[in-house]
Amino acid sequence: MMTTDTTDDASPEKAFALGRGLTFMMAAAAGIAVANIYYNQPMLGIIERDFAGSDATGLIPTATQLGYAVSLFLFLPLGDLMDWRRLIVVQFAILAFSLVLAAIAPTAALLVAASLLVGASATVAQQIVPLAASLAVPEKRGATIGTVMGGVLTGILLSRTVGGFVGSHFGWREMFWIAAPVALGASAVMAAVLPRNHPHSTIRYGAALMSLVEIWRNEPALRRSTILQAALFASFSAFWTILALRLEEPIFNLGADVAGLFGIVGAIGILAAPLAGKLADRRGPDLVICLGALLTLGSWILLGLWATIPGLVVGVIVLDFGVQSALVSNQHVIYSLRPEARSRLNTIFMSGMFIGGAIGSAGATMVWNAFGWNGVSLFGALLAVCGIAMWRATRRTGVAHR
Repeated sequence: MMTTDTTDDASPEKAFALGRGLTFMMAAAAGIAVANIYYNQPMLGIIERDFAGSDATGLIPTATQLGYAVSLFLFLPLGDLMDWRRLIVVQFAILAFSLVLAAIAPTAALLVAASLLVGASATVAQQIVPLAASLAVPEKRGATIGTVMGGVLTGILLSRTVGGFVGSHFGWREMFWIAAPVALGASAVMAAVLPRNHPHSTIRYGAALMSLVEIWRNEPALRRSTILQAALFASFSAFWTILALRLEEPIFNLGADVAGLFGIVGAIGILAAPLAGKLADRRGPDLVICLGALLTLGSWILLGLWATIPGLVVGVIVLDFGVQSALVSNQHVIYSLRPEARSRLNTIFMSGMFIGGAIGSAGATMVWNAFGWNGVSLFGALLAVCGIAMWRATRRTGVAHR
């Protein structure tokens, strides 16, 4: 027997007006949270030198990503079942504790374990996004999601630059010591500014997990958005996975420090998030999704044919504009489907997106080893084409976006 969700009449969007200041604070908190997933990547060489002889150091980024992926599935549904403010505050506190464990880890194995916990608790960023969507009035939901996602994307793109700088000049442990009080401060700010809300549903946790299958089966718009965004994020991940290797080629002969600076260049694409959200509010999300997918495809044409640093710069800006525009607009779609199940909708959507990212990274590595940059450019373009084709094919079901 299927458990039926019941929505609380005292929903936060009916009881609380979301102002610009709170929106920006939520965006900053989301960026602070998600940045912790990527700090260790540029510092991996420094960590390996400290734990010379240990094979476990190579597992640190994998453990962080694994913790994040598992937490997306297991913990995001809790947003539908309990007070969002309490959940966000507690998760930030756990994140701060996890960062302290990473900073004091005496062995590589314990650092791997701490990294797993860091990744799991960093999903608090994905609790903030559906909360913002719930607090926003429907006619401004796209713009609100865009602003908060802009914070998330800032954290993703700038974290590698920050981690590389702090790790190189002060040490990898110092990066975690800096990040821990920042996470604790975010917890305190969220406790002070977020409204309390009653659970959106009376469904139990086990039933909430089981309901993910029913939601996926009965929401064609969710399937369409998830499949397309997974393909676009795979294309996005392919570029960032291979960028450092591309820059090391004789045509450029540049190091990892320059690859880190591309995070700042890519941050220009963050401007797409609020712009896409506003356009989705005015013209509907389908138009923006289509434009975002086409920009992603166009970026790989630039990256493949324009083999210069300016070509890489322009290509990465267009790539980020395309992927982020589609991301914000796809979230606009899914959050309009079931107000009582926004966290579970986000669970499915984000899990699919990160699975796509993992496929893109793995595929790009194999293609790079076999065919070089031209092969990667074709691979990234084909991912975008496949996403567009599947999106258009499933769109024929005639599901209207609410």
